[in-house]
Amino acid sequence: MTTAMTEALRLTDRINRIEPSATMAVVAEADKLRSQGIDVVDFGAGEPHFSTPQHIKDAAIAAIQGNFTKYTAVAGTTELRDAIAHRHNVDFDSDYRREEVIASVGGKHALFNAIQVLVDHGDEVILPVPYWVSFKDIVRYAGGNCVMLEADEAQGFRVTANMVANLITPRTKAIILNSPSNPSGAVMTPEDMTEVIRLAHARGIWVLSDECYVYLNYTGKNFSVGALREYKEKFVLLGSLSKTYAMTGWRLGYALAPAAVTSAMAKLQSQSTSNPTSIVQKAAVAALKGPQECVEQMRREYIELRDHVVKGLRSIPGVTCTMPEGAFYAYPNISSFLGRGLKSASAVAGRLLREAHLATVPGEGFGTSDHIRVSYATSKAELDRGLERMRKFFEAL
Repeated sequence: MTTAMTEALRLTDRINRIEPSATMAVVAEADKLRSQGIDVVDFGAGEPHFSTPQHIKDAAIAAIQGNFTKYTAVAGTTELRDAIAHRHNVDFDSDYRREEVIASVGGKHALFNAIQVLVDHGDEVILPVPYWVSFKDIVRYAGGNCVMLEADEAQGFRVTANMVANLITPRTKAIILNSPSNPSGAVMTPEDMTEVIRLAHARGIWVLSDECYVYLNYTGKNFSVGALREYKEKFVLLGSLSKTYAMTGWRLGYALAPAAVTSAMAKLQSQSTSNPTSIVQKAAVAALKGPQECVEQMRREYIELRDHVVKGLRSIPGVTCTMPEGAFYAYPNISSFLGRGLKSASAVAGRLLREAHLATVPGEGFGTSDHIRVSYATSKAELDRGLERMRKFFEAL
């Protein structure tokens, strides 16, 4: 490539600060193998295996037939914003108004918008490790600096208020919480989450609470920081319909925040995507206002699948695995296999895919080097097929 061509292709500093999504890379590689006729067992994708409930699909069809296909308000229709606030207020004893709600094109979009309007160059953001792949890169894109909070695997990767407090400095602008956690499935106690909110509020620090998996909490203590009404002017609650209602491809997320923050997010969104898809907004209203039994049915099945996959992983010699308390991921430790021609979790995941035709996500994407992420959002039969491939692969090393 000539110097002139290199100059022509020079990209911005901000895009060079981030990496492609590790999970999306795995999905692409698995799809490439499938296109070649290879049978791939997929433990990589972070999405429910359930179909979207019928009443939600029916609402989208009705919206199309009714020609609800025009632009809407950038932050979503009043009907949708009211439905989001109502659902959360009923389920978690929060107190949000329409002006404090913005709908977005997925939960990741809501997170991106929130960080862009709250985090500036040089600001520090406390981020528990392991973290969801996009947190670090979105903070870096905004010019912020991540301060890593190393969670203890022996304690199930659980984050405590004391761990957060020890990392606060005068430059701390925000704290990111993700409970239940992707990738570890760890759940913060309500007491620790409350203490973090109180501590942050007293010091003028924002808390960004990613609660995409809040309905997939298996501890019996379902909790949202939205219940802490007296502190809500200093936290942003991020949610999604993707996992709760098996609507990943529909792309509908939201943020609950002070009106000044949702207004700023809407301003940014007005210059990028504008409104979420009109048809999807009608489907989302049906999800939020319709029968909720499907949510509990999915949660119960996930618990069975979790127990099944963790038992299977622990039965593989050399593999250890903490018990996830929420979400639909296991995060097994495969460090005992490193050094046998395998230098990293990425190398393990790469060979598992190429040789065993089993898709997993390497831990480096989540900030650790000794793990792979396994999604158990699939059938028991498919879990057994994948576990057997993993067992044979590791036994052959």
